[in-house]
Amino acid sequence: MLAVLDCPTGLAGNMLLAALLDLGLPQTVIEEPLAALGLAGRYRLICEERHSAGLRGLHLEVEPLEQQPIHRHWHVLRSLLEQAPLAEPLRQRTLQVFELLAQAEAAVHGMAAEQVHFHEVGAIDSLVDVVGVCAGLLHLGVEQVICTPPPAGHGQVRSAHGLLPLPAPAVLEIARRCSVPLASSETFPPAELTTPTGLALVACWVSRFGPMPSLVPSRVGIGLGTRDLDRPNLLRLVLAEAGAGVATTPAAELQTVVVQQAQIDDATAEDLAHLAETLRQEGALDVFSQAIAMKKGRQGVLLTALTSPDLAGPLRQVWWQHGTSIGLRESSQQRWALQRQSSTLETPLGSVRLKWVRLPDGCWRGKVEHDDLQALAARHGLSLAQVRARLEPLLSETHPDAAQRPHG
Repeated sequence: MLAVLDCPTGLAGNMLLAALLDLGLPQTVIEEPLAALGLAGRYRLICEERHSAGLRGLHLEVEPLEQQPIHRHWHVLRSLLEQAPLAEPLRQRTLQVFELLAQAEAAVHGMAAEQVHFHEVGAIDSLVDVVGVCAGLLHLGVEQVICTPPPAGHGQVRSAHGLLPLPAPAVLEIARRCSVPLASSETFPPAELTTPTGLALVACWVSRFGPMPSLVPSRVGIGLGTRDLDRPNLLRLVLAEAGAGVATTPAAELQTVVVQQAQIDDATAEDLAHLAETLRQEGALDVFSQAIAMKKGRQGVLLTALTSPDLAGPLRQVWWQHGTSIGLRESSQQRWALQRQSSTLETPLGSVRLKWVRLPDGCWRGKVEHDDLQALAARHGLSLAQVRARLEPLLSETHPDAAQRPHG
């Protein structure tokens, strides 16, 4: 299922959630995971059909029913999300959004992410918005999200820290980290149009930003904003079946990765190599090292591992078991990844594995696994260049758009 978010007047978590409810999402899809987090009876959803500049839609307000803690830190909220009996896809999506929010707030306030306060990433309305939107998109089977660039707003907004300039500092930080294009707010009256929670949700779900592609809409949900503007204040969530008239222009996918790092000056080269190889075997996307100068003039190594968010916890255990460092730094980053496939090719020299990547212009670029090149060169007494020269003409005949399609 493809979802397209059209947000001409910005976006916020409650607007996204209202649009999902307008699509017919059962309210129980939102309430059940929130109850698993211990929030049952601590909030009320006030959902009303309203009009904005003559256009209908749903407006949602999350009303807290009790006093909220003032100093609930991100590490406390993360522990709650990790231990709650949530479906694993929902847990990982929710953690990803809150991790991005915490990292952004930490950057703009100059503090460690672990110390970001409850009111910045964990107030009840933010929990309802983030958990509810993630649960709703998963329930609807959304696999790809495209979003139009949202306007962020201008002027000032009152926050727990007093008056802040707009766009909100956390909104700018999220846009910077995730390469989110922000549309101009020049023609709008002074107002906050895009909130940190809304942008974090979109940044963690979207596959690309741009205009709506060619598609046949199957359902449309309208979420209304609270503020009165000089135009309809709304967000449109359009669903379309994959392949049902949807343009298939290839695009890079925006992914979240966790960066784990340690500075090490008390391990042998053999031990460092073993640690790096074990991290790779346990699922790290990449592991690399850099020579650094540490305190007291000691020569050391900065070892870095990239991993998906769901493997960050297991990989920490690898660092503790096989490394000598007593500390480990972690941060979340965004990366753009082109579409990839793999295949196996039977050649006169023997079987080889191929890696394919689809470029933005739609063309495929293929590469033979280097280990297989080495094996064939050794088997036939040839150089790597000779083996590569014999195999390269075969690649154009076996790319994924050719008659013989690769596996995987």
